[in-house]
Amino acid sequence: MPMSFNLSQLLLISALYLLALFSVAWLSERGVVPRWMVRHPLTYTLSLGVYASAWAFYGSVGLAYQYGYGFLACYLGVTGTFLLAPVLLYPILRISRTYQLSSLADLFAFRFRSSWAGGLTTLFMLLGILPLLALQMQAVSDAIGILTREPLHDRVALSYCGLIILFTILFGARHVSPREKHTGLVFAMAFESTVKLVALLSIGLYALYQVFDGPQGLETWLLTNQEALNTLYTPLQEGPWRTLLLVFFASAIVMPHMYHMTFTENLNPRTLVSASWGLPLFLLLISLPVPLILWSGLKLGVNTNPEYFTLGVGLALNSETLALLAYIGGLSASSGLIIVSTLALSGMALNHLVLPVYQPTAAGNIYRWLKWTRRALITAIILGGYGFYLLLGSKPNLANLGIVSFVATLQFLPGVLSVLYWQTANRRGFIAGLLAGFAVWTVTMLLPLIGNLQGFYMPYLDIVYVLDDTSWHLAAITSLTANVLFFTLISLFSDPSAEEQSAAEACAVDNVRRPQRRELLATSPQDFAAQLSKPLGAKAAQREVEHALSDLQLPFDERRPYALRRLRDRIEANLSGLMGPSFAQEIVETFLPYKSSSEAYVSEDIHFIESRLEDYRSQLTGLAAELDSLRRFHRQTLQDLPVGVCSLAKDREILMWNHCMEELTGIAAQHVLGERLSAIDEPWRSLLTDFIDSPAEHLHKHRLSEDGENRWLNLHKAAIEEPLASGNNGLVLLVEDQTATRALEDKLVHSERLASIGRLAAGVAHEIGNPITGIACLAQNLREERDEDGEIREISQQIIDQTKRVSRIVQSLMNFAHAGALHSNNEAVSLAAITHEAIGLLQLNRRNAAVQFFNLCAPEHCVEGDPQRLAQVLINLLSNARDAMPEGGIIRISSEADEHTVTLSVEDQGSGIPKAIMDRLYEPFFTTKDPGAGTGLGLALVYSIVEEHYGQIIIDSPVDPESQRGTRFRVTLPRHVATTSAPS
Repeated sequence: MPMSFNLSQLLLISALYLLALFSVAWLSERGVVPRWMVRHPLTYTLSLGVYASAWAFYGSVGLAYQYGYGFLACYLGVTGTFLLAPVLLYPILRISRTYQLSSLADLFAFRFRSSWAGGLTTLFMLLGILPLLALQMQAVSDAIGILTREPLHDRVALSYCGLIILFTILFGARHVSPREKHTGLVFAMAFESTVKLVALLSIGLYALYQVFDGPQGLETWLLTNQEALNTLYTPLQEGPWRTLLLVFFASAIVMPHMYHMTFTENLNPRTLVSASWGLPLFLLLISLPVPLILWSGLKLGVNTNPEYFTLGVGLALNSETLALLAYIGGLSASSGLIIVSTLALSGMALNHLVLPVYQPTAAGNIYRWLKWTRRALITAIILGGYGFYLLLGSKPNLANLGIVSFVATLQFLPGVLSVLYWQTANRRGFIAGLLAGFAVWTVTMLLPLIGNLQGFYMPYLDIVYVLDDTSWHLAAITSLTANVLFFTLISLFSDPSAEEQSAAEACAVDNVRRPQRRELLATSPQDFAAQLSKPLGAKAAQREVEHALSDLQLPFDERRPYALRRLRDRIEANLSGLMGPSFAQEIVETFLPYKSSSEAYVSEDIHFIESRLEDYRSQLTGLAAELDSLRRFHRQTLQDLPVGVCSLAKDREILMWNHCMEELTGIAAQHVLGERLSAIDEPWRSLLTDFIDSPAEHLHKHRLSEDGENRWLNLHKAAIEEPLASGNNGLVLLVEDQTATRALEDKLVHSERLASIGRLAAGVAHEIGNPITGIACLAQNLREERDEDGEIREISQQIIDQTKRVSRIVQSLMNFAHAGALHSNNEAVSLAAITHEAIGLLQLNRRNAAVQFFNLCAPEHCVEGDPQRLAQVLINLLSNARDAMPEGGIIRISSEADEHTVTLSVEDQGSGIPKAIMDRLYEPFFTTKDPGAGTGLGLALVYSIVEEHYGQIIIDSPVDPESQRGTRFRVTLPRHVATTSAPS
């Protein structure tokens, strides 16, 4: 008794399989399935096996029966596409990921900057895919009819549609944002491909060993049935297998389910490398059992159509397991294609048919509206496929039904190639070509399919066209020829718009899009959110801005023009993934426009070019790679120059800020690149702006005060032509730090001045000494003479006092003159001892203000030097400190030591030293005391003696920042190291 199945059982099996498929997706999204497995290249490669639908699972056997080995074209065509991945798939993947283009309609709408291009692509794609959707439903319905041996009922297909609608919504339309990657969908489609592969290989192996008793038996059968083998070769010499190759070559790119899985659901671009050889291997494995199944069906005399030999072999052998395995494999192939295709088509219809006609209000939840609208579209598309299934009525065979759909999508191949390789193609040519190609396809393939026409007469061409297995390829070639002809001619004789040219540059292979550097009206992310809230609503706008900032890793307080331009582009890309490129472009151009005043100055965004070149670095080869290496070398040279380099555009946007500039200014390059010069911190903003505005091209030894410190800079500027912007001249600024050189020059000048003053002092002291001595003697003699009124005594005393003052000045000059001389009497000098001696000498003079001296020097702190000269240093420092102190003030003298030096500190509580005169303190004859109160040689002498002892002197003033009072002199001298001699 022939084996049969119950309808209820098969529907239950179908529901359980779809539930298992959904469970696989759900578990992978929840993290139950290991992440490495979900994101493995093998998983992605297997997910692309969704290409092998019921048409391939069942129909490939029928195709082999009709076209012999020509059936391999459906696998070899796709294989050719993936072997050409570097020139076909990689560029499309780059464009899709960069600009969030989730469908073929998005790609065309973006490239041709036309909502009509996207809308017509969507309409024609829906029309072209309906036969393929109907094919999946017919395959499942026919399979159930064969297994149950009952008359087919439309309710079976309707029940299947209901199940598939439910699970398609659960697969791809339960998320808030349709632009999110569906990792569960990818893993589920990989599982679905595995089921198909296992089913076909199992059936093939079962047929080989059960029907033919192994390879030897198969060879024997073929030898006795030569016609079975010959029928596989004959069509290769006569049949339309070349057209089949072209059709299936195109299907790998333009079919909505293939585009969706290859590009939209791609989690990592590197996985496409594995898929470029992995998918051909998968298709090879899935094609191996086809001849075995065909020959098994012929040997067993299976009474089904050759397309269903996969099922019929199990039935003929009375193997329930084999028949169910074939049914589940076909169900898996059918459901996978319907799920992915309707997900892709619903997004296309939403973006290019619904949103151009009706936009949700900003008052509502735009994400909820998008989700439910997409669910409704999924339902409508699947029901549309069911309606087409009912419309066919006569149930054409799967091969012809599938070919009609594949030829329809072939019309999009010229558009795809023009996106990558024809920058002068325009929207007029694309739309005209599409209309011409689909018009021919409708007349020659769709109408005969729907109307059951066997053929029709074309009076003008005097041709009778018959739609059968041998003539469909004429319709395919004719429709494609009409498409290409109209596309080419109209594109050649019409000019693309500026927007199309910009988009063409963005899409072209081996070309980097160069966006324009213009100024936006919005000046911050907050402004972006406020403007986008008008079309999207406040919550959605805030979410989109935050999402874009997160993608670019920018802070929410970002204000750099370059960063804002990137933010605008990213928001447009994200909205494109959410609503389609046409609607996204309209929103961004309307609510985030550029300033109209900047129209006169438009340049290319060099920052964007740099970032894209870095991204492309690994893909460059040959001369391009060498040029990029040269670019990187020159850029690194500028970055590492020991001179600050700042490059500015005409609008004073900062294009370069090298490492030396970062060190000079303390401003990181990442904070100023792409920013206007007017936005950097002071005092650099005023310095650079004033220099740019001045007519001088060079500025030497300019003093810049920063944080109380003086810096000396040389500045140079030169006009340069901006890259990629002819006619616009920018500026390059060079900033040299001359502070160390200026300090060295000042020190040299000071030393020269000290030397000249020393020579002058020696001469003056020598010349004045003798006359002063004579005047003093005469004055003393005059004072000894008697004078009743005492006038002569008083005058002579005044003369003596003045000669003593002159003698002190002369003595100071003599000391100064000999300060630079080398002394051989260096010895260990106790700082505590000479401090005590200096304090004692100063306290002998009672006419000065009474102050308190505290000697806090450690007795063990000794330095190497001349005790008399070091005492002179202390006397001068303490005398100056006492003169700067009020009555009752305190002067502290302390010492600190390390391994090699000792630091002596003299700290007072005086009024402090103004910073304006700090640099002049060591100049001879410079003094702040009242006329006659000081010679101005004290600190000059101190400086000379300390330098002679290889020491250093530092001034801290004021000591107390709050009261701005007090001065501290720190004298650092070499420490005396005691040496011990060995005993004799």
